[in-house]
Parts: sequence; C-alpha cells; structure tokens
Amino acid sequence: MSRVGRKPIPVPAGVRVEITDGTFVVEGPKGRLAQPLLPGYPVTVEGGEVKVARTGESGPERAKHGLLRALLANAVQGVSTGFTRALEINGVGYKAELRDGGAGGKEILFALGYSHPVLYKVPAGIEIEIEKNTKLTVSGVDRQAVGQVAAEIRRLRPPDPYKAKGIKYADEILRRKVGKAGAK
Repeated sequence: MSRVGRKPIPVPAGVRVEITDGTFVVEGPKGRLAQPLLPGYPVTVEGGEVKVARTGESGPERAKHGLLRALLANAVQGVSTGFTRALEINGVGYKAELRDGGAGGKEILFALGYSHPVLYKVPAGIEIEIEKNTKLTVSGVDRQAVGQVAAEIRRLRPPDPYKAKGIKYADEILRRKVGKAGAK
C-alpha cells in the first residue's frame, strides 16, 4: 500500500466530518471545507479517524491514493488550525498597505518601484495581515488557496538576484549574484 495513503487521519476534537454524495465535508472552529472524492477510493470514518482505501494496485492508483489522503488531511488541518504563509518586502520605498475595497472586499496597495502603484484584490476566504508595511502574513483554511495567493503576491515583484529587492517568502533563501567587476 501507499505509505502516505495507508496512514489514518486523526480528527481533532471540535471538528465534524461527514461524507455525502461523493464529497468529504469537514467543519471546525476556523470554517468549513468540502473536498470531492475520487471514485474507486472508499473513505470511512471510524472512531475519530478517517481512513482511505483503494481497490487496485497499479502505479496511478497508488499515486491517487496518497493524493486523496493528503488532500483530506489538509482539509482537516485547515479547519482546525489553518494555514499561514509569510512574505517579506525588501527594497527602498517598497511597501504594502491594506485598504477596504468596497463591497465587503479588501485590497492591498503595493509600492514596488514601478511608475504606478499595484493594486491586488484579496480573494474571499483569505486573511492578510501587514506588519510595518513590509511583512505580510497570508492565512486561511484552504492550503491550496493560501499558497496560490502567496505566489500571486510574490509574482508582482520577484526578488532580483543582485540586490534581493522585491517580494520573497520569509523562509526563502536567495542566491545572490556578483555584480560587474570593476575595470582594471
């Protein structure tokens, strides 16, 4: 069996799990998520644990077994503790400001060295906190959405390899290049 797929998923206290119409629905203190199930992979809830089984032994079936288990484990962890991703803005004059975008949405106004400010609309279900105009924390219950938003923000101004100016993940290690050598 798959090493990942055969592990049971523990369901923490305060989290409710149900399976209806081929959908895995999980509710917890942080929110609610629904994950569609793959056909041919029976999912059972027994004694505070979720178990995923599979019917075949081919390579793609084993891979999907581990994938489905990882997606369900991420949903359970998301509604119980949530996910966060930290970003840093480096550069003189580079900053971010959180604004109310109207209609219940939020926007981030970035100054990233371009001739114009960059406006980013925060999607629903994602919370962004800005500390000292240069440190951003993206958080939410859906791991995929948190990672996608963090990647979109980083893509606005990726760090350059010479001075490391731009937006980078807080745990990212940048390889710096040496500039031009002086004339002799």
